[in-house]
Amino acid sequence: MDQPAPPPNDSFPRILFHYEDVYVPDIQEHKAEAWILDAIKTEGKQAGDISVIFCRDEYLHRINKSYLDHDTLTDVITFDYTGEEGYVSGDIFISYERVEENAKLFNQPLPHELHRVIIHGVLHLLGYRDNTGPEKAAMHEKENYYLSLRF
Repeated sequence: MDQPAPPPNDSFPRILFHYEDVYVPDIQEHKAEAWILDAIKTEGKQAGDISVIFCRDEYLHRINKSYLDHDTLTDVITFDYTGEEGYVSGDIFISYERVEENAKLFNQPLPHELHRVIIHGVLHLLGYRDNTGPEKAAMHEKENYYLSLRF
């Protein structure tokens, strides 16, 4: 008989970073992990299993078409797997190529734009949406707040 999985344990890291055919020099995994965990805690939740997957445009474009039926490039797609109340779990796919382009477009330092996209994905896992003007404004405000707390 299968036993239910225990809730996540606070004694081990839960943010995993993966790289799909892309090199990301602007990430300090341990610092980013602590920052993400602090944001989740500040929002009154606990981290479950969260993967941040860095990839290329082509990889994320295939995901966008296959799972969301969107034939466009994007910088981030989040899949929320949260099941247990109070815990946050999911996958955050990030196109590093889009992050590089956006940093140039918005005249931002690359590490700043990279962390903006990471926290954007985390905010989606926390329940924030950006489908309407007011939702986008609230999301942007939260992004800026957590970016101000970044290491």
